[in-house]
Amino acid sequence: QVQLVESGGGLVQPGGSLRLSCAASGFTFSSYIMNWVRQAPGKGPEWVSTISSTGSVTNYADSVKGRFTISRDNAKNTLYLQMNSLEPADTALYYCTRGSYRGQGTQVTVSS
Repeated sequence: QVQLVESGGGLVQPGGSLRLSCAASGFTFSSYIMNWVRQAPGKGPEWVSTISSTGSVTNYADSVKGRFTISRDNAKNTLYLQMNSLEPADTALYYCTRGSYRGQGTQVTVSS
């Protein structure tokens, strides 16, 4: 069965960086477009970024463009999100998705 397991979240000060990982299993990872989505407390889900199956094409929400970088290692069945210049507004539960499948998420809190 499809499994997506995120890690790498935590508490970071404004301006700091984190790298999130999403370990995928139960399907041919290299064949699928993957996404990062976040949900802040009291708000609905917000799409963050998408990467093509080969990693050659990426897209970002305007709110993170220039600060976040999505990537993937198809040999390791792992999706990444490098987050730099973090802001308090980035505080949210971050999760990876493949179509309708999603992981349990990893919490990112940006606070001084």
